[in-house]
Amino acid sequence: MSTDHLVLSDEVADALAEGRAVVALESTLLAHGLPAGRNHEVGVRLERVVRESGAVPATIAVLDGKARIGLTDADLDRVCAEDSGLVKLSRRDLGPALALGRDGATTVASTATLAHQAGIGVFATGGLGGVHLTLPRGAAAWDVSADLDVLSTTPVVVVCSGVKSVLDIAATVEVLETRSVPVLGYRTDAFPAFYLRVSAFPVPWRVDTPADAAAVIDAHRTHVPGGAGVLLVNPIPVEHELDRELHDRLLQDGMDLLKRRDIRGKNVTPVLLEHFHTASAGASLTANIELVADNTRVAAEVAVELAQSRR
Repeated sequence: MSTDHLVLSDEVADALAEGRAVVALESTLLAHGLPAGRNHEVGVRLERVVRESGAVPATIAVLDGKARIGLTDADLDRVCAEDSGLVKLSRRDLGPALALGRDGATTVASTATLAHQAGIGVFATGGLGGVHLTLPRGAAAWDVSADLDVLSTTPVVVVCSGVKSVLDIAATVEVLETRSVPVLGYRTDAFPAFYLRVSAFPVPWRVDTPADAAAVIDAHRTHVPGGAGVLLVNPIPVEHELDRELHDRLLQDGMDLLKRRDIRGKNVTPVLLEHFHTASAGASLTANIELVADNTRVAAEVAVELAQSRR
């Protein structure tokens, strides 16, 4: 596959050439997930967290029809501008955006794809996409995030806090099993639920150190055919977890809101998240930022262990 569409920053290119640890970061969180001003602050913070842990950050976005692997200060300003107009790009959207010279922010699916093409094997994000909730609850869902299929075919480690609790966690866990994606709980026996540290679902495997996580990842890549990635789930720091009673009330009120407005399909999750942010007076937004920062730290520590094991 041609890599002419990739533009690596000098810092990222040098790190990869020297076999040093690199961590991919998405841009949709910045362009579409956080308010203007706060997004730039978070973008700078996440890159700093990676560097403080001994790795090199590679924030990814598509600008002027090129996939930028590692952003300059000017690029980051552009991604975070309130009037940026960046399109939200999943993997299916990369071809059109590249061919037509469009600007776009990358989701989990497209970030993992571009990171792998660039030679980056570890990616930190907030929450993985999954199977969407349906109305009525319990009905069959056809709205399944592309993240799941991409992870099953792309050998990248994704460090996240599980999936958002506004998704169907039970169905998502089943799809991950069906797609043969290894799920590792980082210092947890339970699959995290984004704003909450635990859900009702266990993780099949637990690791308690970056070295143990790296050893499992290396063994999976070396001995298991198929090219699937690895999901490393890291619960939100305990001090930033949402109160469960508040969370459950917000979720129920959000589901009632969907029913009243007859909102379906891909619009369900954005409406629910906005409801959480508004009705929690910003508490869920703070939780979102803090869990991404902690996932980024863990990802960098694991990436450093993986880089050292190759030397």
